This record gives sequence, C-alpha cells and structure tokens, in this order.
Amino acid sequence: MKIRNLLAILGLFVTTAFAADLAPDALVKSTADEVLSIIKQDKDIQAGNTRKVVELVEAKVLPHFDFARMTRLAMGRNWGKASDAQKETLIKEFRTLLVRTYSVSLSQYRNQTLEYKPTKVGAEDKEALVKTLVVQPGGQPIPIDYRMGKGTDGWKVFDILVDGVSLVTNYRSEFNTQIEQVGVDGLIKSIADKNKAAK
Repeated sequence: MKIRNLLAILGLFVTTAFAADLAPDALVKSTADEVLSIIKQDKDIQAGNTRKVVELVEAKVLPHFDFARMTRLAMGRNWGKASDAQKETLIKEFRTLLVRTYSVSLSQYRNQTLEYKPTKVGAEDKEALVKTLVVQPGGQPIPIDYRMGKGTDGWKVFDILVDGVSLVTNYRSEFNTQIEQVGVDGLIKSIADKNKAAK
C-alpha cells in the first residue's frame, strides 16, 4: 500500500500562485511533471531522508488538500458528536497522519509514470473527478482518481480513490469503530499516538 500512497500524491505538487488558475486535470498533469523531476534529481529523497520529504510535502502538498472537508467526510455521522475543539484537533492530527504516511511513501518512487484521462468540467462545476493511471515497470497499472472541489482559492483534493477504493471511506470505517469503542477523545489519542510514533 505504501507505493500507492506515494502515487496518490504525485500529481499534487505545484506552486500556489498557479494552482488557483488551473483546471483540476491541468493541475494534476502540470504538477506531476514537477514532482517526478524533483524526485529523480534529489538523492536525499531517494535515499529516504524523511525530514526532507516531510518538509517538501508541507510546503508543496498541503495547500492543495482540503483537510477540513476530508476529516469531516472521514468522520461521517460522528462529526456532529465532536465539539469545536475536538474538530480542530481532529483536522490537525488527521492532516499530520496523512502527511507522514505520504512522506514515507514518497521516498520510494523509482520509475513509475502517469497517464492522464481528459476531465470534463463546466464553468459552473464545483466538483470534479480527475482520473489518472499509474504505469509501473513489470506491474499492473493502478488507477488513481482525485475527487476535487472548487473554492475561492482554486481546486483542492478532498478524497483519493486508489483502484476504486476511497481513502476517506477507508478511514471512516476505522474511525467509526474506534469512536464506538473509545469515543471521540479516544480516536484523537489514537491518531496522535500514531503521529508521535512516526517521528
């Protein structure tokens, strides 16, 4: 699953100034080229320098994720059970969890390439599904789809589907189970503990 986590963010590195003006599929395509170039040239990332990768993700990826929406969707019906303070903490910890997971995977990139499928987006559309295909030498292609929403600051990702499986839905099942067992505070502690262990 690590390589899939990596591939799910390959299309998301871009400078913020350009991101707000790009169509969702153009954003994915243009940034994927930049990411692949960075990884191929950076020997520290290839060697698994986690600190450097985390810094790169923090600077380039975070502006293009809607973590508040992702967390709300992952919580599902339990979102309403959380206080404002708990919601704020959940968003922060969930963001850290995803960044850490992707950062570890990012250093494992080698010779994968991305193919892009055209995305039809109307002028008034507020959501889009950008479809890509990851081609791996000696392996089966992996479909990676990005669910994106348009806000005042451009398009942002709020879910990723790997081979048809939703990242948000996967976490929702896990979160629901934990909340039933230990409540919202218990879920927060569980995520926070995972983040601390990854440091």
